Amino acid sequence: MRAPLRTILSLAIALPAATVAMMTTASAAEEPAPTTVLTNDFEDGTTQGWTGRAAERVTHTTTVAHGGTGSLAVTGRTASWQGPSLDVRAEFVQGTSYTISVWVRLAEGSDNARLSVERRTGGVASYDQVVGDTAVDSGRWVNLTGRYTLATDVESLRLYVETSSTTGDLFIDDVAASYVPVLPIQTDIPSLKDVVDEFPVGAAITGAEILTEHGQLLGKHFASVTPGNALKWDATEPAEGAFSYAQADPLVNFAKAHGMAVRGHTLVWHNQTPAWVFTGADGEPMTATAGDKALLLGRLENHIREVAAHYGTTIGVWDVVNEVVDENQTDGLRRSTWYTVAGLDYIRTAFRVAREAAPHAKLFINDYNTNVPAKRDKLYALVAQLKAEGVPIDGVGHQMHVNVSWPTVAETRAMLDKFLPLDVEQQITEMDVSIYTGEGESFPAPPADRLLQQAYMYRDMVALFRQYEGEITSVTLWGLADDNTWLDTFPVTRKDAPLLFDTRLQAKPAYWGVVDPSRIGATTGSPTPTGGAPATTACSVTYRITGSWQGGFQADVRVTNTGTTAWTSWSLGWQFGAGQQIAQLWNGSAAQSGTAVTVANAAWNGSVAPGASASFGFLGSWTGTNPAPASFSLSGTACAAA
Repeated sequence: MRAPLRTILSLAIALPAATVAMMTTASAAEEPAPTTVLTNDFEDGTTQGWTGRAAERVTHTTTVAHGGTGSLAVTGRTASWQGPSLDVRAEFVQGTSYTISVWVRLAEGSDNARLSVERRTGGVASYDQVVGDTAVDSGRWVNLTGRYTLATDVESLRLYVETSSTTGDLFIDDVAASYVPVLPIQTDIPSLKDVVDEFPVGAAITGAEILTEHGQLLGKHFASVTPGNALKWDATEPAEGAFSYAQADPLVNFAKAHGMAVRGHTLVWHNQTPAWVFTGADGEPMTATAGDKALLLGRLENHIREVAAHYGTTIGVWDVVNEVVDENQTDGLRRSTWYTVAGLDYIRTAFRVAREAAPHAKLFINDYNTNVPAKRDKLYALVAQLKAEGVPIDGVGHQMHVNVSWPTVAETRAMLDKFLPLDVEQQITEMDVSIYTGEGESFPAPPADRLLQQAYMYRDMVALFRQYEGEITSVTLWGLADDNTWLDTFPVTRKDAPLLFDTRLQAKPAYWGVVDPSRIGATTGSPTPTGGAPATTACSVTYRITGSWQGGFQADVRVTNTGTTAWTSWSLGWQFGAGQQIAQLWNGSAAQSGTAVTVANAAWNGSVAPGASASFGFLGSWTGTNPAPASFSLSGTACAAA
């Protein structure tokens, strides 16, 4: 892990008079109870509609259970992809983001389990991963929980569970799917694209981001889009010569209809390339022979010509090659199959053909961790060599997948300055700011202090980028909002919050870090806290259950200062009415004795101005019923329940 951010830049932005009011941020958006559309507890002695994906057997069992006495057993598996499957087409509505939860346990041994969705349109199957590889074994139940949005019309939609490698028996139990309606987008806050006008600000999108409120948010704030996966080789040419633009065309058409630029990502990458591309004429994997090299470069040329021609002048920027640098190699080149078969000629060919097929477009080489000196320098040497050979490279893309404490502004400035002598454009192509600083961390909800750190990181980085007007020609965020981010499953499965808008599409402190840093963490009309205890009944409490499953639940609590005196600290108390127990709490500290609960503020949310609120959340357990507390007290004084 690198040094924490120390350098602070100032950022002065003039806002229209109509936008001076601070708007509701992520922490202020009241979460209603989720609407459940699917539950399977297997307590009725049936499989409740679940079947196998092949010839495996799916039966009700009482051998083990996560809750109650019944579960679903899957036996007779002969391949790791075989597992339980359920038709959810009738339950899932296009454009709605669902939280799906399944409890999984193996009969013997250990493996990784995955939760996915299979879509079929025109008889062709496509697969969307909801939860990536998660360690499971025979000694415990493991919960797979993730979000999924159906983005296109489909003929069938099936939820399924599979394992990574083993074919032993497995069990599932307590399946649930629910959604929380998104809030209307905030129309009276500044549009990001209007405030930052030194370069286009874009977002990477999937089909889900052009629908309903997501599409409204995208159109309001962003000037360009990058199809995140829809233009990659596996999506555009899954079989040799069989080109498909079903995923990409709707995204590109949305951009055209809204006057947005399109970045093409990506023509060549070592990932998401179908196996047939690297299979020789003899049906064997390609090796470094003249025949295999010629075949591979021929396939590369054909692919680029076809895809570039399909979009013509609509796509003005292409990431021609992606992630080709390995700083640990003496020559700095990644030992992908592209390289081992064709050497540097695959990069030369890709740029030459892209220039011929799209002479209007800017052609980029794109990579990650370019702020790390060793990688930065190897990328610089490669670009300098290729340009000296006459290879038509127009720009360098810096992905900028960073976190709240890394990198520093100085490191990022050095990255940008390094490429200035090469006379190339530079673009920030995939930026997000993880709330995590290590793989061992996992939060049930984003801590307030991490959201503030994130806001400062966005503030400082965008301020730096704006100093390079004319050198940096585009900045793209790798996602639209926190409800759909690749970081939820990479590098480990956990909920991240790396973008400017939260899971309900509301502006976060990070948004204000870019648009108006003076408003990070502020609330309209909030005076500086002066101390004192809340007056009698000068408070209200909102208690919401945001998720519930057999034996467990998640709740969010918001306490609001309805008086005229600011608080410097607070302590909220209540009685549970059915023996519920708090297991884990965030944004505060909890003490529980029997049914009595007391929650005190954390270090960062004790100061609450008149009209402002503080929030915390927790995971709890319940048996039988789970009623909300009947009354609350703040520092010993009755507090109204909202």
